[in-house]
Amino acid sequence: MKILVTGGAGFIGSAVCRYLVKELGHTAINVDKLTYAGNLETLKEIEDSPHYHFEKVDICDRTALDAVFAKHNPDGVMHLAAESHVDRSITGAGEFIQTNIVGTFHMLEAARAYWLSLENSAKEAFRFLHVSTDEVYGSLGAEGLFHETTAYDPSSPYSASKASADHLACAWVETYGFPAVISNCSNNYGPYHLPEKLIPLMILNALDGKPLPVYGDGSNVRDWLYVDDHAKALFTILTKGRIGEKYNVGGRNERTNLEVVERICTILDELRPTDKPYKDQITYVTDRPGHDARYAIDATKLEDELGWKAEENFESGIRKTIEWYLDNAWWWQPLRQHAEERKGVLKS
Repeated sequence: MKILVTGGAGFIGSAVCRYLVKELGHTAINVDKLTYAGNLETLKEIEDSPHYHFEKVDICDRTALDAVFAKHNPDGVMHLAAESHVDRSITGAGEFIQTNIVGTFHMLEAARAYWLSLENSAKEAFRFLHVSTDEVYGSLGAEGLFHETTAYDPSSPYSASKASADHLACAWVETYGFPAVISNCSNNYGPYHLPEKLIPLMILNALDGKPLPVYGDGSNVRDWLYVDDHAKALFTILTKGRIGEKYNVGGRNERTNLEVVERICTILDELRPTDKPYKDQITYVTDRPGHDARYAIDATKLEDELGWKAEENFESGIRKTIEWYLDNAWWWQPLRQHAEERKGVLKS
């Protein structure tokens, strides 16, 4: 297959590209604007493969998108390009509206025009996967899980923009018969994750002897999904999912933020010991506005209907992740040096 991946230089998108090319032998066309979140170094493993192509294109540029479709004639689209950091959406919502809503509109329209130009079996087989987040569902209490039928209740500019994009994809199915499917995932983690995100930030701050800032009392709960498991889920949904359906992707690994940070500290104590435990670096900072209390995904539909199962649990995945960061300073060090430019932490 030949699959167009938007945001393919980002964290999840690059994992998808690597999986398509290295593991499956398919062709990945990476369409990425290369904002701060896009990093071609993340694709070094496949950059010389004849099955990998890169197009520096903004998804808000319809003319450029049409040219990419005409040039590569993909069999399907995985649409991952998005602004994704909640804190950055609070301080600068405009980019999120533009990329996540307007950009998704242009992607849907460019893909629809291309789909209408296809004939017979190619048109029948074409699929568009819109990749979204569990944050569109809002916040859970102490009990319960997000299901595909859970009402949307976004609470940040980021999640509101993703919810809007989900509604657009659904509308294109209903209005135009466009062959789209939607996925909503829990928090991803793993190799090549930007240093501003919780898990890599804690690993690298710990190694640098810096404070490990935890929002509020650290009781906010997230369901953690190893990024390579997510990449496999997305390909499964693209190729086996039913048109117009939503599929929740979760790792069944609920942890409080404090539990995550403490586990990182314990593993680092083992792998990179110092004269005192890393937990001593934990500090508590003012909670961010609209910080959802708990997310937890029910992935039963994806597991039962399409046969996907997460291969990593949190214990195996977090150890792999920490080991990767210890072994790959060449990738994260340049990003770490320019972290302040990315406004990764909410400014007062």
